[in-house]
Parts: sequence; structure tokens; C-alpha cells
Amino acid sequence: MGGRDLVILGVPSSAGAFAAGQERGPAALREAGLVERLASGGDVLDLGDLPAFGWRPDREQPRAQHVARVAETAAHVRDEFASRLAAGCRVLVLGGDCTVGLGTVAGSRLAGGRTGLVYLDMHADLNVPSSVVDGALDWMGMAHMLGVDGCLPELATLASPFVPMLDPSQVVVLGHEHGQATDWELSVIAERSIAVVAAEALRADPAAAAQIALAQLPDATRVIVHLDVDVVDFVDAPLSENTGRNVGVPLTAVAAALPVLMADRRTSALTVTELNPVHAAADPGCLGRLVDALVAAI
Repeated sequence: MGGRDLVILGVPSSAGAFAAGQERGPAALREAGLVERLASGGDVLDLGDLPAFGWRPDREQPRAQHVARVAETAAHVRDEFASRLAAGCRVLVLGGDCTVGLGTVAGSRLAGGRTGLVYLDMHADLNVPSSVVDGALDWMGMAHMLGVDGCLPELATLASPFVPMLDPSQVVVLGHEHGQATDWELSVIAERSIAVVAAEALRADPAAAAQIALAQLPDATRVIVHLDVDVVDFVDAPLSENTGRNVGVPLTAVAAALPVLMADRRTSALTVTELNPVHAAADPGCLGRLVDALVAAI
């Protein structure tokens, strides 16, 4: 991602989450010095943060909670970045829950060229409201990018007229934990031949796993990296909303993979999601380690 202006936007929303907390992520990253350190290394335009929204129960739409707010927030991200990506700027989105990534991908799609998405996540987020009972859109983002049956039009059409936003050949899931996937997700992965690089491979050789992921996107003219910090084992670094323990990868593996992903000449955007500072506070220093990894990669 080097050599181009960097545009930063905070998206303090947990509208699509399972509970409140992720709306505090952008502020925590700012307070830990992320933006200041990035600005010291090059031209940075910080757009500040969108209005905050903390999760609360949505009893009117229990199977698709706060879908209107999720769509509105993603549309703000899309509109802010489409022209900047088209102009060759780099983009850093500080989330917020995983659904903010819909906006980055939609913006890239509207910016032209062929988007490739490296989804650095323990989960493929291929669920839809009818496949799971919790109604959290947090783990449904990829499904809406790909137009999986049962998607909500408010989200699936964010890159209109490009519906679906992406086809399966444009995505790869890096760090996937097979045992953490729902049966629905596994069936979608198989039926659509979605490329995955397993968490085991990311643990064993992070740089090689990142190269394998990039190699799955040979036709992409622009690469977007989506980092869900729950790919990190909660025991190693309790950064995420998801408290999965003894699954995922060490933070050092993410720190080793990110520079490879960001060094690809096509990589133009990074979306950071799922950070819950309340959880991170249980392990002083782990947030600083994440910031170190992000600064080194960008």
C-alpha cells in the first residue's frame, strides 16, 4: 500500500453485531496512536468518524437486526471511498462490526476495475437470516457480497448495478476455521467453490499463506483486505467481540501475513473490524501489539 495518499475513516458501529462494544473500536485505535503513527510516515487524510451506533435489541426485525442502519452505514463508507479508490488513493476503514466491510467492497466495485477480496477471518460470514437464528448481520457480510440465496436486498444491492457485488472467483478466505463454520456456510463454500486458506496454514507459515491467498486472485486489478480480528485466538490476544478460545491464529501470525498482503501493488484498502476494547482491556498491551502490526503493514 505504499507510495499513495492514505485516507482514513472510522466507522463506530456495532449495529450488525451480537452485542455492544465494537462501536468503541475506532476510538480505541486512535487513542492507541494508530492514526498519529501512520501520519508520521506519509500523507494521511483523516476523515474522522461517522456517527456512533451501539447495538441494542431490535425486536421489530429479530432475524435481521438493524438492517436499515447497517445498510445506511455501509452506504456512507461506499460513497466516501468510491471516488478516492478510483483516483488511486489508499483507504483504511476502522470498524466497527464486520458489516462495514460491505461499504469498502461496494466502493471498490463502483470505482471500476476488477476487485479481489482477501477475507482474513476465522469465519467466512456466509450466513443469511434464514440460516441462523440469532439475527446478527455480523456473520452474513460475505453472503451479501456474493448474493447467496436468502440475502436482504438492502445489503445485496449496495453496489448496484453490480449485483451481486462479487463472484466467487473474486474472494478468498484466509485463516478459515472449518470447525467454526455453520453447515450452511460449508455448503455454500462447496457449491460455489470459494477459495479458502485454512487457519492451520496461516499458523504454520503466515507469509506463505498470504501469498497463496493473493495467488487465488490472479485477475484482480484492485485488492481489498478485510481483517476481522477474531481470526486471532482469544487466548493469545483477547481483541475481538468473538471469544473463541484455542481456535484461530496467534497475533504474530496476522502481523506476519499483513505486510505480504499490503505490499501487493494491487492492494488499495484495508478494513479492520470486530475489535472490542472492553475485551482487550483484559490483557494490557494486546491492543498496542495490534497497532504495531497495522503500522508495520501499512
